[in-house]
Amino acid sequence: MNAPAKPPLRNYDMAELKKLDMAHHLPAQSDYKLQHELGGSRIITRADGCVITDAEGHSLLDGMAGLWCVNVGYGREELARVAYEQMLELPYYNTFFKTATPPPVKLAAKIAEKMAIGNPDLTHVFFNSSGSEANDTILRLVRYYWELKGEPERNIIISRKNAYHGSTVAGMSLGGMSFMHAQGGPLVPGIEHVEQPYLFGEGFGEDPDAFATRVANSIEARILAVGPEKVAAFIGEPVQGAGGVIIPPASYWPKVEAICRKYGILLVCDEVINGFGRLGYWFGHQYYGIKPDMIAMAKGMSSGYLPISAVGVSKKIVDVLLEKGGDFVHGYTYSGHPTCAAVALANIEIMENEGLVERTRDVTGPYLAKALKRLDAHPLVGEARSLGLIGAVEIVSEKGTNKRFTGKEGTAGPIVRDLCIKNGLMVRGIRDSIVMCPPLIITEAEIDQIVDTIEKALNEAEPVLRAL
Repeated sequence: MNAPAKPPLRNYDMAELKKLDMAHHLPAQSDYKLQHELGGSRIITRADGCVITDAEGHSLLDGMAGLWCVNVGYGREELARVAYEQMLELPYYNTFFKTATPPPVKLAAKIAEKMAIGNPDLTHVFFNSSGSEANDTILRLVRYYWELKGEPERNIIISRKNAYHGSTVAGMSLGGMSFMHAQGGPLVPGIEHVEQPYLFGEGFGEDPDAFATRVANSIEARILAVGPEKVAAFIGEPVQGAGGVIIPPASYWPKVEAICRKYGILLVCDEVINGFGRLGYWFGHQYYGIKPDMIAMAKGMSSGYLPISAVGVSKKIVDVLLEKGGDFVHGYTYSGHPTCAAVALANIEIMENEGLVERTRDVTGPYLAKALKRLDAHPLVGEARSLGLIGAVEIVSEKGTNKRFTGKEGTAGPIVRDLCIKNGLMVRGIRDSIVMCPPLIITEAEIDQIVDTIEKALNEAEPVLRAL
């Protein structure tokens, strides 16, 4: 039987779209003045596999999997069919009225199965619509847990400088990005920020284990400074994504876990980017061999096909909720949305059937690491690093150092990014680095294309950067 034909491509009026974009649309995280000066947004109209195409017909290899999320690639008809069938049967119902629908119940069980790999204590799931909402839920649930335990004074959450945990007020407060803190204050109180495990940027030349000890100890020092009896939790991404693909030394997370256990505080892992195969494991904390009490997840959970996120919660927390009773007065209209949940479940099944997690761990992740090594000799490259299918290239002014272009720090990444896009590769520039996070279906040939295009962009950028 032949597969159903895809619908014909739509013929968009690009000039009209650009006009409407500038007249009415405020894109996320944009400089609106600059965007208007440039003539509006690049309009993406279609995608297939690992390639996106804009309204002018330019195709780009998507080295960012959308926004760290399209793990199974674009154009999956089976996910569209699942959404269509679920919408016909039951497009939506809430979970507020002591009700549930089949898709989120089945999805919660499937996620619990994946969380149990190495950590059977993670047993329950709370659904939201975005990673930011997941981290809002974590903040609320962490503090509620300690209230039920009779320790309401335990309300301080420790995070890290340069961390990203979303852009809602709570998510931005949990994060540690100063430029975000400068907008929309005041911040949620009771959140402390400590050093990040950024070896290249903040521990250059140090022994990795000694550096890991130093930055982990900054957590303990902050716990002691504010009082252990007041600290509720520590939160961090296993590998920082929007912070610049910061891969901590191997010993960092076990040290952090030991500190959390020493003082009886909750350990929370933000798996919004790391989860669902990105590091070659279902969740990033599984790579590091640690056992968090709560995890946030989103993005790769549905491969971005529909908005959905979740919080994984350990049995010890759920036991307190069950024992004490009372409403947890938190949740969203779309918590456990049946269509989103149905698509997420089908997305996970695709990953299982195609072995994408194992392929990332055993084939494409090591291939990316090997391919990036080709950039080590480039005069602008201070470090090229990756873990699974997430990576970064640090741009420096002086080979063998971590020195940036004097007086122009933070400009190199955007310059090289724009050249990558001009040459057919979508990547992200974060300060003085280029970061990548391709779909998990990426081929070795496409990985070579990513690295070759970055190298070409670096060559074109070098005279520009040195002339600044």
